[in-house]
Amino acid sequence: MAKENFVEQIADIETDFPQWYTDIVIKTKLVDYGPVKGTMVIRPYGYAIWENIQNELNARFKANGYENAYFPLLIPMSYFTKEAEHVEGFAPEVAVVTRAGGEELAEPLAIRPTSETIIGNMYSKWLQSYRELPILINQWANVMRWEKTTRPFLRTSEFLWQEGHSAFATAEEAENETQKMMSVYKEFAENVLALPVICGRKTEKEKFAGAVATYGMEAMMKDGKSLQSGTTHFLGQNFAKAFDIEFLDKDGSHKHAYTMSFGVSTRLIGALIMAHGDARGLVIPPKVAPVQVVIVPIAAKKGNVLQVCGEIKERLERRGVRVKLDDGEQSPGWKFNEWEMKGVPLRIEIGPRDIEEGKAMIFRRDTLEKNAYALDGIESSVSDLLDCVQKDMLDAARVRRDGKIIYAEDLDGILKGVEGGNFVKAGWCGCRECEDKVKAHTAATARVFAEGETSKKCAVCGKKAAHTVIFARAY
Repeated sequence: MAKENFVEQIADIETDFPQWYTDIVIKTKLVDYGPVKGTMVIRPYGYAIWENIQNELNARFKANGYENAYFPLLIPMSYFTKEAEHVEGFAPEVAVVTRAGGEELAEPLAIRPTSETIIGNMYSKWLQSYRELPILINQWANVMRWEKTTRPFLRTSEFLWQEGHSAFATAEEAENETQKMMSVYKEFAENVLALPVICGRKTEKEKFAGAVATYGMEAMMKDGKSLQSGTTHFLGQNFAKAFDIEFLDKDGSHKHAYTMSFGVSTRLIGALIMAHGDARGLVIPPKVAPVQVVIVPIAAKKGNVLQVCGEIKERLERRGVRVKLDDGEQSPGWKFNEWEMKGVPLRIEIGPRDIEEGKAMIFRRDTLEKNAYALDGIESSVSDLLDCVQKDMLDAARVRRDGKIIYAEDLDGILKGVEGGNFVKAGWCGCRECEDKVKAHTAATARVFAEGETSKKCAVCGKKAAHTVIFARAY
């Protein structure tokens, strides 16, 4: 397949970014559309990325004391009525089961949009004494939110995620955990997904329904829009009081616990696609790439090319590299295009002449550079290159992001900024009316507070600013 024809199968990333995204996720076989509107089938290549994300996050969660558990998919609707703000926030998205076994149910059952309610109910049964605190539990699960506008990975009616839920004796402990887990997310996003993120507290309007405070992790996509890539929530005693999560404290009195929760989802796959992809397709960071190295034989039927390729594959596998030998009948050019579209970090090309000269050509997907490396010790070269690709992808993404963060002093400045594909820092008085005006005038929302920065005046009303906020259009 000629490269020109290959590229024509994908929309132009510069002129039609949304269609480029849709083309990429379908043509690389990450997902397909499910039979129910708004659902997706995650195909093996896409699910392999999710498994690598799970493995990386699981290691981090467990290092911070979390244990994995599983809670039911179906939640009695009465549970949602116990926390008024929570039920009001999720009511439009909740799917409800009213019949089962051919009969009308005595009580409708919600398909979980999130699990604070059912987990709160279980914690109230399990927790007795301060000695049992903190409770640190995470679950990997699916959730359902009946979204009106959907796009694979970014917003679907059903998606996969993890949700951590903790209970503590004091507000300070729960608040500290809320911020600590956000720092865990940030380290993961940057060092595993090569995704530079901005973390901070969200406004009252943008916080999680039922939370005292929500912290968000915002990542810039290549079109300048923001993607909320993870959140942590300080829930105070809201859910503890609603579900009677009490414990006997040291002083002999019964007290309500303080809780927090945190979560990321398969939306992270959408984030890495839109933050790193290019006109040729995916560019996947090595740490989550299903295939880190593909070996493409050149003139495979000549001499001992396939044998040498197989030996190199085995050497790399012993080194712990996820490697594939593409010995199919398609032409090398077709294979180059296919694996570039799939975003494999490194491609090794080996032909008869390379073997004679004791070398192989290695192509980097991130920079499109190709150089010769000695076959002797190629394992070390590949390991070093994978580390280099991982680091360089983060550095390149950070440079792109930082070059598109600007300041604005008025509403028109915010509008021009977001229309130019930027994150815009601007002063805000803290008034909900001014926040709503920004969205109405610019289609941008307050993503997070810009910590440590103090603007002098509100960009909307001109009054003294209480905060500096990062505004952006978002997915």
